[in-house]
Amino acid sequence: MPTLPSEGLTDMGKHFFLRFYSFVFLFYLLVPLAVMAAAAFNDSAFPSPMPWKGFTLQWFSKLYNDEYIWQYTGNTFVVAVFVVLVSVPLGTAGAILVNSLTGRSKALLYGVMIAPVLTPGAVIGISTLLFWYKFNVPAGLHLSVLGQSSFIAAYVMLMVLARLQSFDGALEEAALDLGATHAQMLRRILLPHLYPAIAAGAVLAFFQSIENFNTTQFTRGASNTLTVYIGSKVRSGIKPDINALATIMISLTIIGAIIYEVMRRREAARQAALNLE
Repeated sequence: MPTLPSEGLTDMGKHFFLRFYSFVFLFYLLVPLAVMAAAAFNDSAFPSPMPWKGFTLQWFSKLYNDEYIWQYTGNTFVVAVFVVLVSVPLGTAGAILVNSLTGRSKALLYGVMIAPVLTPGAVIGISTLLFWYKFNVPAGLHLSVLGQSSFIAAYVMLMVLARLQSFDGALEEAALDLGATHAQMLRRILLPHLYPAIAAGAVLAFFQSIENFNTTQFTRGASNTLTVYIGSKVRSGIKPDINALATIMISLTIIGAIIYEVMRRREAARQAALNLE
């Protein structure tokens, strides 16, 4: 059926609007990062690209020689790794449990498990500190792991729950009818189907932990993490070496995203080739 002129104009308008919106969104998202990165190469003690006083790498050199930043960066990554180790099993188990229930019990359990996501980070941090204080557990990075995991596990649960919607329950029943134990069914049928969501949940948990401030601020004790350290620097004034650190982290993120996209496209091409055969 031929397309009417008005329909063609409508499609062109939608296409133009989507392209314009995408441009504005990316501009709004990337320009602050570009300004921040430019300040890391400006020969000025004020963390801004304007006025430009010349190109320099001195801020990267100062960053390299700042032992406190590297210590706090190490603490941040250690906390993030342990948050992943705690959050991913909890979130995956919670998703499987919620998915297996029906009726009001499912809605109640889902609401209880999703509640930490809606709770302010400061409240979670204070609650974690007060709860473990009753058991004479001092504040420290271990409490930061527990406090962060209490709500980051909910993000993992949501991602695994979304993946479970595409799982065919008949496969589970067939495996059990053929003599497989529940552990074998979980290991050989269910978990392989959930691996993409689990991997994505682990990455999300890792970065959620790295950028967390409020919960960590109340549970870290005498220890420090990178986000808390940078937050404390805001009061006294951020120096360009912080911009240098942010530039390195953003660069690593972009490189990781490019590697992931290349691998994804290669896998898609391989699957397409197998399907043609």
